[in-house]
Amino acid sequence: MKLFQTLIPAEFKARPNRFLVECMTRRGPVTAYLPNPGRLRELLLPGRKLYLVKQPVVPGREIAYMAVAVERDGSPILLHTHLNNHVARHLIEENRIPGLDGAVVVKAEHTIGNSRFDFLLRKGGRDMVLEVKSCTLFGRRIAMFPDAITERGRKHILELASLSRQGTDAAVLFLVHTPSSLYFMPDYHTDLLFSRTLLGVRDRIQVVPVAVQWYPDLSLSTRVRLLDIPWDYIEEEAQDRGSYMLVLRLREKRNLRVGQLGIKPFGKGFYIYVGSAMANLTKRIERHVRKRKLHHWHIDELRDAAEVWSTLVVRSSDRLECEIARRCSRIAEWSVPGFGCSDCSCDSHLFGFTQDPFHSESFHRLVQYFRMDRFGQGI
Repeated sequence: MKLFQTLIPAEFKARPNRFLVECMTRRGPVTAYLPNPGRLRELLLPGRKLYLVKQPVVPGREIAYMAVAVERDGSPILLHTHLNNHVARHLIEENRIPGLDGAVVVKAEHTIGNSRFDFLLRKGGRDMVLEVKSCTLFGRRIAMFPDAITERGRKHILELASLSRQGTDAAVLFLVHTPSSLYFMPDYHTDLLFSRTLLGVRDRIQVVPVAVQWYPDLSLSTRVRLLDIPWDYIEEEAQDRGSYMLVLRLREKRNLRVGQLGIKPFGKGFYIYVGSAMANLTKRIERHVRKRKLHHWHIDELRDAAEVWSTLVVRSSDRLECEIARRCSRIAEWSVPGFGCSDCSCDSHLFGFTQDPFHSESFHRLVQYFRMDRFGQGI
């Protein structure tokens, strides 16, 4: 299976909005349509290789190119979510998906009541409703879905479980677009509600995560691997507790009074504050995001002066705050001594960057380690 005849290599530069990327080709800069609304932060880094195709000429269409894949670790990762069902159908018809062996596609985009599902299959003399999800978030051995909160994805899971209770077989297929993964988990760091929902219905619907491999010409390898799901591990870790990184942007330098530390200078740039909450983690994050509150911690002063750029949580039964801080200190350009660490032996829990840390591969490796690779070692 080969998706496109002609691919145009390009270098990623920026993503002005969810559906556009700016990149550089051999002929110069171009803007390309991106058929993927996911965050893709760890994939779309400056300098990464993109695979473009030319779009058909349509009156009124100004964008001549479409970005269909990005390279990571020397292999292309399919980004074109609209082709995900096309890939799934091919694998089902080729009888290559473990767990869906012998299934026949009866209909695509099957409607039941007010809900529409990707496929109606026939397997073992019974109807089966199938939803297909594209997974591009992965570490060394673990793939996770989703990379952003998905109420729509959770709704699909609940609808499948409802059909199962009514006697219809139901399944969700996660296409993991890398051959390196051995395990699959719902991303409970990013979307706890989706993860707990999937945990709750795992005995009612069939969860089928498979890893696929793409060659540089975007042809699909015959290699397909069913991934293990460590349900017991997920049950333990998918709780509202753990550590977090609050990413702030300070648009101009300021002198701020920080508790007993006194007045401290804060340069223009980005800051990562590392904290933890071993209960009610979501409420802790909500408090940091909110401006109107009584000041209690060092971070409250900086939060008043800076905007919230992003929040990243690391849900864990272990308190990882200090370990995360130590690793942040290795990649940061500067730190504020004594900030946020009055109850531990760390030098600081606040770290500064001139540029957006989300544009740094070393920062994404840090996040990947604590969210995936670290825990994968214990599975």
